[in-house]
Amino acid sequence: MSQNVLGFLGAGQMARALAEGFVRAGLIDAASVVAHDPVASAAEQFTRLVGDARCLDSNRQVVQAADVVFLAVKPSQVGRVAEQLGGRLAEDRLLVSIVAGIGLDSLTRRFGTDRVIRVMPNTPCLIGQGASGYAAASGANADDRLLVDRLMNSVGIAVAVDEPLLDAVTGLSGSGPAFVYTVIEALADGGVRMGLARNVAVALAAQTVRGAAEMVITEDVHPAVLRDRVASPGGTTIAGIEAIEHHGLRAALMAAVRAAADRSKELAAQ
Repeated sequence: MSQNVLGFLGAGQMARALAEGFVRAGLIDAASVVAHDPVASAAEQFTRLVGDARCLDSNRQVVQAADVVFLAVKPSQVGRVAEQLGGRLAEDRLLVSIVAGIGLDSLTRRFGTDRVIRVMPNTPCLIGQGASGYAAASGANADDRLLVDRLMNSVGIAVAVDEPLLDAVTGLSGSGPAFVYTVIEALADGGVRMGLARNVAVALAAQTVRGAAEMVITEDVHPAVLRDRVASPGGTTIAGIEAIEHHGLRAALMAAVRAAADRSKELAAQ
């Protein structure tokens, strides 16, 4: 896909993660990436971290230069960006939105095109370990969907879902890294409480989560099966699981996913 120019309307953390990931995966040259961000520090970081990428003076210039346009701004800024572009995107441009909560109907209306694909990525895309969901509007053709699928799978895994489920994707994998970081921190705190040095506890906790996740992926069995393999009768692990259930970790994580998904729906209504 070296013939494509990718443009980013917004050059913040998620835009940088995707651009760096696409370049690292070899799907596009850094010189074929352009972006605009009104915040000078964000623009500077984007060009520095993405290599030969260029930050242009306006969103309009990005759209004129790019074949595929990533909308990567905050939900409250979408209307302003649409106004800057005159409320219409040329039919030969594909719009890919990574904005949480803004639906395909709203994007189609604001940007005057139904050649739109909505993606919910997460920050581990930066290291090629992302988890993304995407849904396409009626104007996005098979090649558009294949392109986005290829891009997003190059930085992790990507799955096509019906658009109403993107709020659930937002709550699970979009916000999920923050939940997992909290779990790692809590595990490390437990280790420190039992006498381990902080750096040792964090390293062990992070690697434990990493290894357990890899086991779920490679073994392709339900997590409960893997858990039961560790929890021998009357042993240490089952004692810990009893404490987890008593203190409500499972319910707390389920509630966190639901709260984040509900917030995504609220953003769409604003």
